[in-house]
Amino acid sequence: MPSRTALTVWPLEGIPEIEAGADLVDVIARAGGDDLADGDILVVTSKIVSKAEDRFVEADDREDAITAETVRVVASRTSPNGSTTRIVENRLGMVSAAAGVDASNTPEGTVLLLPVDPDASARGIAAGLRERLGVEVGVIVSDTLGRAWREGQTDHAIGAGGVQVFEDLRGGTDAEGRPLVVTMPCVADELAAAADLVKGKATRRPVAVVRGRADLVGALDLPGARSIVRPLERDMFRLGADEAYAEGFAAGVRTTSD
Repeated sequence: MPSRTALTVWPLEGIPEIEAGADLVDVIARAGGDDLADGDILVVTSKIVSKAEDRFVEADDREDAITAETVRVVASRTSPNGSTTRIVENRLGMVSAAAGVDASNTPEGTVLLLPVDPDASARGIAAGLRERLGVEVGVIVSDTLGRAWREGQTDHAIGAGGVQVFEDLRGGTDAEGRPLVVTMPCVADELAAAADLVKGKATRRPVAVVRGRADLVGALDLPGARSIVRPLERDMFRLGADEAYAEGFAAGVRTTSD
């Protein structure tokens, strides 16, 4: 296990408002290229990736856009004020509120969808920066998600290029010499959350650099963030509590009828 003494995280300053067709490699290189070194990991907010990839869609009603992006409804709740929150699986396999559809800071009458393939986006940015700057960097595309059983949100990795997303410690031992059987930290999510501490949500600093984990940077064909998504057949919580009860009740009624 490599020795680790410090982790340094800082935001890139001076990144302009991103428009459709923007070259993010050029934007990032101009903002912080001189300071990047081998082993650095850039965490890029998914919103600017979506904007550069022109993922705007016309939608007078955000709910219609959420429905269009939904593959499976996990849970749905209506609050006393009449608003509805839907936790769904989207086309990327991610389970999140509102399918990742974003209506903030977008032109009137439009919403912003997540990148079509965040892993491909991350690999493209990483490859471009490596070629242009001559440094071996990794890239994580991040988005803000909630967590089951816990209030609040944190940033998670939804795309990764040239970065190991897991640190597999299985087969090793802890400080007391006991075997590690199931320990496999999702380091990509940890890096995304760390970067968000300096990016902020309203500071126009959508890219941060993490230095100190060069051991995680590698080939561009490393498994991406899609590998973090747990397959449905292994998901012990594939439905909300009310939805699971309703499904079980309906199954029981069918069995009784038969």
